[in-house]
Amino acid sequence: MSANDEQLFLKYVQENPINKQILQLAPQLGVSDWWLTAGALFQTVWNVLEGKDPQKGIRDYDFFYFDEDTSYEAEDAVIRRAQELFKDIDAEIEVRNEARVHIWYEKHFGIPAIPFLSSTDAIDHFAAKTCCFAVTTYKNGKTRVYAPHGYEDLFARRIIPSPVLAPREVYEAKIKRWLSTWPSLRAEPWPEQ
Repeated sequence: MSANDEQLFLKYVQENPINKQILQLAPQLGVSDWWLTAGALFQTVWNVLEGKDPQKGIRDYDFFYFDEDTSYEAEDAVIRRAQELFKDIDAEIEVRNEARVHIWYEKHFGIPAIPFLSSTDAIDHFAAKTCCFAVTTYKNGKTRVYAPHGYEDLFARRIIPSPVLAPREVYEAKIKRWLSTWPSLRAEPWPEQ
């Protein structure tokens, strides 16, 4: 993993004007351990690599933060503040407190989840290693990237499964959708156990 890879990644990510706007405004939200993550980033990179509109195929923009107050009311208050802050951005921005995921995960996906320790811990549990990217911006405008598996697979358009939490069906549903939008991708099969 090189500094050049990180710079190229950030350049591609910011070719999507929605990413750029979110990263500029988000420090004003006043939440801790926040990151723009998931498809907003890796799908933007795929679009740039394929010469497509940087926003193509991106359903929503995942915004993670981490707050030990796991009440629904606390998360809802942040979601409402974010809606106001991001009101001029023409996209669905999904704001979630990653400290709460274990509360609803089993009902949604059919398997239990342990409590995450941070937003980056949640990112480490994505269904594919190729999805594990996040960017945050500090109040001084500096950005920080989280890329625990590096950039090689992302730039090679290779999807690698990560069977740490998400069930196989989630991974396979995601790759089916992704391959229909980005046909140049290659997806590795879920490992047999």
